[in-house]
Amino acid sequence: MRILEKSMVALARAFLFVSFLFLFFALSVRGALAQNGVTAFDPYPLRPADTSSPQATLRSFNTSVTEAHEAFQAGAPDEVIVRAARLSHETLDFSQLPERGRYAKEIQTVLMLKEILDRFELPPNDEIPGDEAVADQENPLTHWTIPDTDITIAKVEEGPRAGKFLFTADTVERVEEFYERAKHLPYKHGALVGVYENYLNRPGRMLPGALVLGFPQWSKTDVVGKPLWKWLGFAIVVVVAFFLVIWLLRWGRRWDERHQSAGALMRFGLPLSVVAGIGILYACRYVLISVFRLFGDFGNLVSFVIWTLIFAGVGWLALLISSRIADVINDVRHVREGSIDGQLVRVFLRLVSLVILVFLVIYAADFFGIPLTPVLAGLGVGGIAIALAVRPTLENIIGGLTLFADKPVRIGNFCRFGDEYGTVEEIGLRSTRLRKLDDTVVSVPNADFSQRELTNYGRRRRWLYQTTLGLRYETTAEQLRYVMAKLREMLLGHPKVSPDSLHVRFDGFGAYSLDVKVFAYIRTRDWLNYRAIREDINLRMVDIVKEAGTGFAFPSQTAYLGRDTGLDAERGQHAETQVQAWRSKGRLPFPEFDEGLSEEKEDILDYPPEGSPDYKPRASLSNPPPAPQAPPPAKPKRVGRRFGFGTKGR
Repeated sequence: MRILEKSMVALARAFLFVSFLFLFFALSVRGALAQNGVTAFDPYPLRPADTSSPQATLRSFNTSVTEAHEAFQAGAPDEVIVRAARLSHETLDFSQLPERGRYAKEIQTVLMLKEILDRFELPPNDEIPGDEAVADQENPLTHWTIPDTDITIAKVEEGPRAGKFLFTADTVERVEEFYERAKHLPYKHGALVGVYENYLNRPGRMLPGALVLGFPQWSKTDVVGKPLWKWLGFAIVVVVAFFLVIWLLRWGRRWDERHQSAGALMRFGLPLSVVAGIGILYACRYVLISVFRLFGDFGNLVSFVIWTLIFAGVGWLALLISSRIADVINDVRHVREGSIDGQLVRVFLRLVSLVILVFLVIYAADFFGIPLTPVLAGLGVGGIAIALAVRPTLENIIGGLTLFADKPVRIGNFCRFGDEYGTVEEIGLRSTRLRKLDDTVVSVPNADFSQRELTNYGRRRRWLYQTTLGLRYETTAEQLRYVMAKLREMLLGHPKVSPDSLHVRFDGFGAYSLDVKVFAYIRTRDWLNYRAIREDINLRMVDIVKEAGTGFAFPSQTAYLGRDTGLDAERGQHAETQVQAWRSKGRLPFPEFDEGLSEEKEDILDYPPEGSPDYKPRASLSNPPPAPQAPPPAKPKRVGRRFGFGTKGR
């Protein structure tokens, strides 16, 4: 593989070197021919072709083509040849020709028409309508057709060339058909013999004719209407261009892979190689069409294929550039890979590249001469069917843009979507991927996901703790007060419970219980940590209810035959005595604790509880924190040790 790659590189370098030498030699020979040629002086360089009548148009066409051919054969300067050729072009109506390959088509049409006229006996000059026939007001002349042909010269009625008599657009369109039907006829006396064939077989201006004349005779053998040396040149150019483009693309990919960690600005190897590949394709087309002169159907096919590859390369380049620009923007902004901001940048640039591709397709269709009006009309008729077919995709794209704009969730957020829970892993243009609690990944279409009720747990500042305790109906009012007071005291003292909006209330009388409502906020954002704190609070509530001598109520229809032990009378008496003491001292915590008692009771419990690995006892009056130890005495400094004596020496 390495040998093949080295061979390709050597071949590409050799091709570039030979091309440079060839170009230098071609320009030198052309310059020498131009110096040796006779420069014709034209006192009227801006004079147009005479197209005032069919007679003048026919005469101007024949004269200008003959002058251009004779100037080319004599090695005259390019401006002389171009002027004569331009005069012949001015006698034909090329308005209906497509832009693609127009220049080659014009030359081909002029030479074919000359070949046809040199094989037909034209009417005498006085029988061809001239200025007198045009000036006749009674029978105005609009067109004239060469006898026994469909070649017509007509007056242009509108446009910038109105009033001129030109070979019609229909004649231009059918001239190749006329040539195929007339090329077997003999030439007239004094005609330019084989002017079209000589033009096809001769090289372009970049390739000197003297060089071609020196080719071996076998290279001039006609093969499918073209000399063999042109086919050989075509094969060499195509093969070299192919391997050179492949080598450039591989180089670009390897460059990007080697600089994957060096930043986005260093990963433009592939786009640059695509640009170079487009340039090679354009140079290949120029060499084949302008140097080797591969005209005709085969030349049109080659030109069409190369232009198609060029347009495809430009479209690919637009996609690559949008992706690389997104990488650069995300690197500059230090956006995390896969985040919603990074995805939004990529989606926006991807839409821009899609718009560029649409305009590129429209331009390419116009460039190739494809009429856009029927296409647009067809799109209008089939628009409903297309809309119905792509409706789900469009809904998903719009849903994705809604998620990018509103940002209800971000990458990494734990959320609830509908009745399910999961962590967002990726938000794409069509769907959103989430990892559920069972560790499976689900892809939800954006149209469905954006319309669901989304609860983003990743953005909450704290968790809500809310529950209802149902106590047995045997619970006395004093016991109920004791339970609520101890619950408030416990929640105020818990370091993970926020004192804001905290309340414990006797909510009402349930069907089988006395309901106590507990409402508080837990100081945490993590779901698992919240579950642990909630568990601790629930266990403390169980202890408080048991301490008050009451119990939890529960609905039951089971008939028990055992003896009812009843409530704990001693604990109940203790709870009632405690409440009476609060009342007698004026510290009954209803409806609220007084301010001093609230400050006294706040954050007095231990969390995590005693016995857990992270347990740390809290400081109190009965358990004061250890006294700070005095720092060790500083050692006396020794003065003058640098000079060989210490403190004692002094």
